[in-house]
Amino acid sequence: MNFSTTLWSHIRTVPDFPKAGICFYDLTPLFVEQIPTLTDALIASMPQEALDAVDCFVAIEARGFVLATLLAQRLGKGVLLVRKAGKLPPPVIGVGYSLEYGKDQLEMTCGVAPKNVILVDDVLATGGTLKAVNELCEKCEHTVLGASILLDLPELHGDLGFKVWSVLDNLNTAAA
Repeated sequence: MNFSTTLWSHIRTVPDFPKAGICFYDLTPLFVEQIPTLTDALIASMPQEALDAVDCFVAIEARGFVLATLLAQRLGKGVLLVRKAGKLPPPVIGVGYSLEYGKDQLEMTCGVAPKNVILVDDVLATGGTLKAVNELCEKCEHTVLGASILLDLPELHGDLGFKVWSVLDNLNTAAA
């Protein structure tokens, strides 16, 4: 099933946010109106082998929390959180990274037994966030099977070194 038209019709673009030159994709209308379709689309975008092998979805703050929770609930899997520095109780492992409009640090709880994981985030732009989360997972001895992304901006990144499964990309918009 092609989910593009339905999903794009519920995504609002906000130019020059959070700063000039950035086009922000507001997923709020999508979350309000299309949760079942969104969940179906995320699952359909990933290969069955990955869905069979995954133990946990790694939820990346903040909208990735929503997407990973939908996947975990539907598939009966777990969720590991990745948050900005200082938001998770110790013990944590942190890593600094660059994103399209600045620098930040992410942390993940360490000490969880190694899992097969799929990284989950809303938008893939430069890839800095996903690379940092992949590094966190490696440090915690989790096996990254790939990343599930709602919206890929492929012109902003190259190969990330792991599989990326996306539902939408901004180069093939049906109703953007």
